[in-house]
Amino acid sequence: MANGKSLFLGFLFGSVIGASATLLTTPASGEDIRRKTREQSLKLKQTILELKNESLDLKNQLTKTTKEGAVLLKELSQDVKESIDSWKETIEPHQANIQEHLKQVEESLKDLEDKMNTQKSKA
Repeated sequence: MANGKSLFLGFLFGSVIGASATLLTTPASGEDIRRKTREQSLKLKQTILELKNESLDLKNQLTKTTKEGAVLLKELSQDVKESIDSWKETIEPHQANIQEHLKQVEESLKDLEDKMNTQKSKA
């Protein structure tokens, strides 16, 4: 906000200095100078009003975009959580089957090892 204020003050002071320089160096009648000064003043007021309206529009758009982004982020995090939960539910039964098969393989290897040890001791 400080940069906007500095820009505005610079614009304002520049306009005042420009108008003063014009008044002092213009070989025109007083009536022409007053008319031009009024015109420039009106243009300056219109420009300031346009800048104000555009900055308000920008502020409103940023607020709207921020709110939409927050909603989208919340929805995305909820979707990711649901996907992870679904994946866990899908994997869980298979995990138990794999562990059961591993136990069976271990038992088979142990039985085979025991048989080999008994055959070595007989031989």
